[in-house]
Amino acid sequence: MNKSAHELRVKFSTAVLIFSWLIPVGHADAIAETPSNILIILADDLGYADTGFTGSNVVQTPNLDRLAANGVVLKNGYVTHPYCGPSRSGLITGRYQARFGNETNFTYSPYDLHQGLPLSEKTFAERLKTVGYRTGAIGKWHLGASFPFQPRQRGFDHFYGFLSGGHCYWPESVTTQLDLYSPNGAINYSINEGGNLPLSRNGQVGEFEEYLTTALSRDAAAFVKKGDEPFLLYLAYNAPHSPLEAPDELIQKYRHVEPWTRRVYLAMIDSMDQGIGIVIEALEESGKLDNTLIFFLSDNGGVAPKEGYVNEDWADNGSLRKGKGSLFEGGCRVPFIMHWPDGLPRGKVYEFPVSSLDIAATTVALGQGDTSGHSLDGVNLIPFLDGTRNDAPHSALFWRIRDGTGWAIRTPNAKMLKEGYSSRPPELYDMQSDPYESDNVIDSRPELRQQLAQLWNTWNSKNQSNRFLQSNEYQKKRLELYRQLDEQLKADALKRPQLVIE
Repeated sequence: MNKSAHELRVKFSTAVLIFSWLIPVGHADAIAETPSNILIILADDLGYADTGFTGSNVVQTPNLDRLAANGVVLKNGYVTHPYCGPSRSGLITGRYQARFGNETNFTYSPYDLHQGLPLSEKTFAERLKTVGYRTGAIGKWHLGASFPFQPRQRGFDHFYGFLSGGHCYWPESVTTQLDLYSPNGAINYSINEGGNLPLSRNGQVGEFEEYLTTALSRDAAAFVKKGDEPFLLYLAYNAPHSPLEAPDELIQKYRHVEPWTRRVYLAMIDSMDQGIGIVIEALEESGKLDNTLIFFLSDNGGVAPKEGYVNEDWADNGSLRKGKGSLFEGGCRVPFIMHWPDGLPRGKVYEFPVSSLDIAATTVALGQGDTSGHSLDGVNLIPFLDGTRNDAPHSALFWRIRDGTGWAIRTPNAKMLKEGYSSRPPELYDMQSDPYESDNVIDSRPELRQQLAQLWNTWNSKNQSNRFLQSNEYQKKRLELYRQLDEQLKADALKRPQLVIE
């Protein structure tokens, strides 16, 4: 062991001993010996009921089921927003994204110095890198594409993936040419997503020669096997987000499933699970599995036939109401696992509500990372899961979407919400007797309504109003600006005197 690695281990051992009350009896010695690794695995648009451990008897997810059986299933695990970008902002910072006015998806542009996770916010990678963690981000970023917002500027030593909100799954679909306008003269919004542009690998073009989910998994496996220093890896799959593309052999595996869209969607989940298996195998081969805290969750609920997703009906959120984009349970309650043989019980189902915000708080506490700057909104879950504490981690969880037209509050026993852009009045549900939100009791519980409203107002008083335009509106304004600029430059060029050579 080199000198720096030895010093790092001594530093971490001392820190862990000081905070040993966080660790179950019998595990303290093992954890003190070696700093714990952290692996955060994020699925994209995964339906709540589309894994084996959440009840599916159709899709095969043996690797996720193994993590669930040998870890803790967080039955009431939530994200902070029902769609991609804002949810990721909350997860990676450990702060409600409404604190910094982020209620919409960031658009893709490598030249846009406005669209991205504000530089005032620290990521969990930035907080852990300062204490010696090797950090990596693999897969989908969706937190800004211009240089200051890119992963390697936000605390990650290694990045392999794409900066946009989606990407094709086959290498033959990659192109370097994206037209500003479609053949009929309409604005080509695909240029703003960049979903067919080459991948990025540490600032250079990143190649992939196989199905993208597999390529991301192999890169993650190589990352976790490398080196002796503790690592933090953020593995953000784009599966099973559209476009619906999967290997033929996996599609055939689900040929009995109808419609075709769901068949392909299940194949994409199967491939992701196999990829997770590749990463787990790498951890086992390198002797790091027991000392690696693994989180698994989705960024939001699965797409379901409803307003905004009328033709997208391939996901299954089980008994949960609605899906992606909604503040009902199907939009913001997600499959959620924590697995850590050295520090957490096995085969436990945890009932109290928890949040994706807790991932940053837990990892920073475990790694004794940097706590300067803004305080985190999440909590360290370890003492709640190992039996040290038996109370609820949160007195309430909060949501704010679509310029504040949509909002929600969830306590351990109740939930009140109002859907965004909806004329329907607020609704109130008893989550103990009615976890699937079928019986609106707002008229019969005026005192509870008032209590929850007061809690939400207090929380919201610390937020910023949304400062980013909705993506389509922003894209349209930006492309029109580009068009006007191009026309002006063309006109100026025609006015300039031509060079005459004598």
